[in-house]
Amino acid sequence: MSATPSFGRARSIDPAWLAAAEPEEVLDPDLPIIDTAHHLYGPTAPPGTYLLEEYLHDLAGGHRVVASVYVECGSFFRPSGPEYLRPLGETEAVSGLAAIAESGAYGPTRVGAAIVGKVDLAHPDAGAALDAHLAIGGGRFRGVRDPAAYDSDPSVGNWSTSEGPGRYVSAEFRRGAQELFARGLTLDALVFFHQLHDVVDLAQAFPEGGIVLGHCGSPLGYGPYTDRDEVFRIWRTHMTELARCPNVRVKLGGMMIRLAAFDYLNSPRPATSTQLHRAWAPYLDTCLELFGPQRCMVESNLPIEKVGITPKALFNTLKRSVAGGSPAEKDAVLSGTALDFYRLDPDLLAGPASAEPN
Repeated sequence: MSATPSFGRARSIDPAWLAAAEPEEVLDPDLPIIDTAHHLYGPTAPPGTYLLEEYLHDLAGGHRVVASVYVECGSFFRPSGPEYLRPLGETEAVSGLAAIAESGAYGPTRVGAAIVGKVDLAHPDAGAALDAHLAIGGGRFRGVRDPAAYDSDPSVGNWSTSEGPGRYVSAEFRRGAQELFARGLTLDALVFFHQLHDVVDLAQAFPEGGIVLGHCGSPLGYGPYTDRDEVFRIWRTHMTELARCPNVRVKLGGMMIRLAAFDYLNSPRPATSTQLHRAWAPYLDTCLELFGPQRCMVESNLPIEKVGITPKALFNTLKRSVAGGSPAEKDAVLSGTALDFYRLDPDLLAGPASAEPN
């Protein structure tokens, strides 16, 4: 498997390495899942081409993924026009692929049933951009991910849109957030664990605004953050405060390249779901404890997570996080919370049983 010097970066997926994974049975194959964060990419992206057919192939391992939420990743932007409107190309492209999936020609999964697009909320014309996404999104545009994850240490690797600290507390961003929430749209918040106080401040400033925190709050486990006990202590302190904001939800998953708890750079084979759950359990369990199942939802973060685990084992990992819960709690985390937060059609849960494994 090819490797780059550190964790924290998207990289190409090695199919031969994934094929060396230990086989495992699908857990609870009939439980419906709404995957609340995945991406699609063209051929020049670091993970390589990953479009509708590739995503559906990854879902065909026996889990019953009834629908997905597409989350922006900088794909398919328009090549010209005003910079702040170029992300419209991503919403337009994904809406088209979602319409194809909705036809049923590719199976029962409603890919892109909700679209979380890219809008620079600090731009003075953010409101106009939001209206343009709503107009072009085919009724699927539900909100925005505007990443604010920033660390001053270059070994961490920032999002390309994160130019410095404090984005979510700036006056410019707050004006855009007001436009977002006034339209009934939601924010997918993305910060590193040591910035979670900014999300707390934002949630308190807009108590009626729907916010969901991605990647369990992005704890880090490499570079200057190898003291895992200290990282966890800081993370839990901030998450405890954030959980007191009733308008905030949290996505369980998405920690492969940032937490770096499984050394996929040097492992001879992908993680099993038991291994990955053991590595992630302190964070998954704490999120469930602090927020409760009704405010937690699962995310695959495909294809990024495939640097360390197969999709089948990844969904087993997420199911293991609620293995001890009641049927109602399992349903909430795997589908119900997402259904409510992203305003999806409840009939999605009445679809066919799990897909046959490859």
